[in-house]
Amino acid sequence: MYGSIQQQLQKQLEEVREQGLEKRERKIQTPQNARVLVAEREVLNLCANNYLGLADHPRIVAAAKQALDEWGFGMASVRFICGTQTIHHQLEQKLSDFLGMEETILYSSCFDANGGLFETLLTDQDAVISDSLNHASIIDGIRLCKAQRFRYKNNDMHDLEEQLKQAESARFKLIATDGVFSMDGYFANLQSVCDLAEKYDALVMVDDSHAVGFVGENGRGTHEHCDVMDRVDIITGTLGKALGGASGGYTSGRKEIIDWLRQRSRPYLFSNSLAPPIVAAAIEALDFLSEDKSQIQKLKENTTFFRTEIEKLGFTVLPGEHPIVPIMLGDAALANSMADELLERGVYVTGFSFPVVPKGEARIRTQMSAAHSREDLQFALEQFAAVKAELGL
Repeated sequence: MYGSIQQQLQKQLEEVREQGLEKRERKIQTPQNARVLVAEREVLNLCANNYLGLADHPRIVAAAKQALDEWGFGMASVRFICGTQTIHHQLEQKLSDFLGMEETILYSSCFDANGGLFETLLTDQDAVISDSLNHASIIDGIRLCKAQRFRYKNNDMHDLEEQLKQAESARFKLIATDGVFSMDGYFANLQSVCDLAEKYDALVMVDDSHAVGFVGENGRGTHEHCDVMDRVDIITGTLGKALGGASGGYTSGRKEIIDWLRQRSRPYLFSNSLAPPIVAAAIEALDFLSEDKSQIQKLKENTTFFRTEIEKLGFTVLPGEHPIVPIMLGDAALANSMADELLERGVYVTGFSFPVVPKGEARIRTQMSAAHSREDLQFALEQFAAVKAELGL
């Protein structure tokens, strides 16, 4: 039987390669940081989600090491059987306090948090209204539930209102949106989302994976940035980006919502508890943020500098203030070839193309980090300029 499917898969893989759409994994030979070793060469890393530079920070590493000695390597169980340590509750409380929410529940990833949310809360009597550019995990989570599904154009409040009108007969309505749309670096218009939610009696859910830790005055996320901290009902997020960069996710929200997720959310009930070293490192990351905002400020300065200077070089950059800085190229093969040329010159970036982004909107998504020095970013700009000239752009 495998012979037929093998031939089909080989054909599909070859088509992807010919179209320049193949996703290749480069092997990093060092810890994650502003500079990493790839193929025995040190290169500047401009494509990690290491926003605050904590992935290899001594405080975070030390906390993880200590947790190995104190709490062990893993739990070998799910939470409700024998997989809950006191540090799991400690992290959940710290996240709740940091985000300004009532309760928090931990997951092995934000993908699981989103996958276990919608079918747990909503039935065929309800409706979910989702932004068209939401993350794949939200899309998959919605597919698992039986609720009526409505989709509105990205950040289009007029269309959101139209979809809410279409959903008016539903028992419960839930608006789902990314806080930051990760391919573009755009913020959701949460003020208007919350206004419409109140007008049409809907709940608001935000996946804030690309914001928590560094967006907003205190790094709490887009709900702080948009001044709606008391108007969002559910926040999902990750520990795998700004808050240490390992893995793990969470859902924070109203107490009864979180309590029900503990009873019925399948990824939570049937997945091993988050490993103690990750839990302890995330606690340390939150403590770090409560004591020192300098990394947030440095990230903002790096972002402003790079955005300003890359535009001066004549590149088309999506506007904004987020550390995600997408350099728009249009053609998938061009995005991949530019990424290859930059790597040869010591800058590690990745080309993004369909199906990760719409056809015709291929790009190189650069991402700033507080770990980058001004010299790092100046070096990157020089290499972008050189490759631009080399490719005749």
